[in-house]
Amino acid sequence: MRLVVVSDSHGSRWNLFEAIEREPSADVVYFLGDGYREFEAAESIHANKKAFIGVNGNCDFGCTLPAKDIRNLEGVKIYATHGYAEKVKFGLWGLEEQAKNENCSLVLFGHTHQPLKIYKDGVHYFNPGSIREGFYGVVDITPQGVMCINKNI
Repeated sequence: MRLVVVSDSHGSRWNLFEAIEREPSADVVYFLGDGYREFEAAESIHANKKAFIGVNGNCDFGCTLPAKDIRNLEGVKIYATHGYAEKVKFGLWGLEEQAKNENCSLVLFGHTHQPLKIYKDGVHYFNPGSIREGFYGVVDITPQGVMCINKNI
């Protein structure tokens, strides 16, 4: 299973659409907040081809998306959040605590606008960076494990 992971579009609809279209084999699009209007537009166009999962960000005023999403995909428990509430600009300790509490092995987050992938204590922490700045990511979930890949448009 392939996931397209995007965050922080902040009005850049074109970049978001471009990232999705560059990954035709992806099954799921994860949107990690700050640009839910672009997320909704992309979902309305591509919903017949891919599943869409989104969370709200600190700049998503009036958004009805949840603050976090926790689910199992292909046997991998995923914690998705924008990262603001977990204070990711100051470190990963908040995400580490949530991953441990929820028994998640993959954590997806945004907010910092900087791409990041770290594997620590059996957990993958993945930030695709800001799609407004051309950064996005893919996550491949295979029987052999999880692979997080940062990409640029």
